[in-house]
Amino acid sequence: MPETIRKVNVIGHLHPDTDSICSAIALAYLKNQIGDVRYEPRRAGTVNRETAFVLKHFGFEEPQLITSVRPQIKDIKIQETKGIDPEMSLFSAWTLMGDTKTDTLCITSDDHELEGLIAVKDIANANMNVFDTTIIAESRTLFANIISTLKGTMLQGDADARVTTGKVVVGTTPEMMEGKIEQGDTVLVTNRYETQRFAVESGASCLVVCNDARISNVVLDAAAANGCTVISTPYDTFAAARLISMSIPVRAIMLPADKVLRFSVNTTVDDARKTITQSRHRFFPVIDEEGSYVGLVSTPNLLNVNKKHVILVDHNERSQAVDGLEQAVIMEIVDHHRIGSIETSAPALFRNEPVGCTNTILYSMYQEQGVQIPPDIAGLMMSAILSDTLAFRSPTCTKRDEHAARELAKICGEDIDSYADAMFDAGAELSGRTAEEVFHQDFKVFSRGAARFGVGQGSFMTKNSRKAAEALVGPYLKEGAAADELPMVFYMFTDVKTSTTEMLYFGSNAEEVVKRAFGVTPENGVATLPGVVSRKKQVVPALMTTLQDSLDE
Repeated sequence: MPETIRKVNVIGHLHPDTDSICSAIALAYLKNQIGDVRYEPRRAGTVNRETAFVLKHFGFEEPQLITSVRPQIKDIKIQETKGIDPEMSLFSAWTLMGDTKTDTLCITSDDHELEGLIAVKDIANANMNVFDTTIIAESRTLFANIISTLKGTMLQGDADARVTTGKVVVGTTPEMMEGKIEQGDTVLVTNRYETQRFAVESGASCLVVCNDARISNVVLDAAAANGCTVISTPYDTFAAARLISMSIPVRAIMLPADKVLRFSVNTTVDDARKTITQSRHRFFPVIDEEGSYVGLVSTPNLLNVNKKHVILVDHNERSQAVDGLEQAVIMEIVDHHRIGSIETSAPALFRNEPVGCTNTILYSMYQEQGVQIPPDIAGLMMSAILSDTLAFRSPTCTKRDEHAARELAKICGEDIDSYADAMFDAGAELSGRTAEEVFHQDFKVFSRGAARFGVGQGSFMTKNSRKAAEALVGPYLKEGAAADELPMVFYMFTDVKTSTTEMLYFGSNAEEVVKRAFGVTPENGVATLPGVVSRKKQVVPALMTTLQDSLDE
């Protein structure tokens, strides 16, 4: 049977750039126009300032963050067992368990907050505690619970009042009861007038008349005068004595919320499986993002998992993807980079084209599907193409990229030159930013065989902004390499208008790699690379070839 698709997450790469974010939004919109499954754009990291400018300019919120696509509790079947009121009697809870075929119930407040948990064995244990004759009063049991449990009728008193004092006593004869009934006791009697009257006059707070026996008006009047509640039940004394302790509220014996093992809907199934081994229970409450109880899961539920469904955009390398990808179903990949290391468990659509930007491919997909591009979506797509092609200056830029960007500019009503300057200036702004933030704003990890390294890039419209970024990020390269466990990192500071990159680097033998890859001699830890503006086409292939040649020597 085909796996049910709850929704599809459209996700770009880690350390997302403008193309990564905008392509996720644009593709999700396209899919929602032509499909019957819900597609949602997601981001795999913090949005950089350039992208934030683009989103704000065209009226979009940041996509929701997703850090892992491992199956979560929300991806399995949650048993929608309703929470019960804390005042529900044990007898009612026991009956409900039988009706719903579950051995665990959750106690919740009026606001659906979890207050506790009760299992069938908790009720069984309470029922076996036959020597605790004060449990009715200690639990402040509602008279309504006693009436319900004993299938009784209220003859005198207030059903909403509570038993607050005394013990439970079986009344036999006045002679046998003398000295045994104390003020506030609950007394079970039958049809003997003398016994009923003696119990009331001895200070009983509640008189339970068994077998639906007749009770005289004299006794009822005496009960009213003494503040004694009177309940009639069809059960005999033996049954009533057994059942009355089951009228106490579930809150009296529940496991309180602070001791209940529960899961969030966002808890991963892997973590849940590890945790349940520590519990004596079979069922576990599930809490939603707002902290409300939504249902129960059991061990068998954790074995039947619906994997998350994803579409990847602007990347196809495992090192650039979100955590847990091997446990997800990759439905589609749309990318413009080299074919990398991602594997799929089943056939998937894979659209990889040699253009400068993923959104150029998406522009073609919109045309192919006959879907009109709204002005705001067009603005995002145009921005991504300008960003990835450095406003058509990058050697990765193709005629398709420029054509798509200019057509999209017509739809969104933007002047490309002035808009590109504003966008790149927003991305280069450093005020209030840390070296770590700037370092990771557009940073990717690459690997092939034993070769593994990271390359970051910043694009700048002025020399002053570029030099300021170099001064901020340069000292952080060592720490950045350690954070991502990389032997080498390279960082491109690209001047858009002069099409020149100054590269900083860190790592054992990194300078020699730069010399061999680009045929330049760095000065003071900086390699000047005229005409080099593309990480994908001009930098990564050269570094990869050099590193692999070094490993082969």
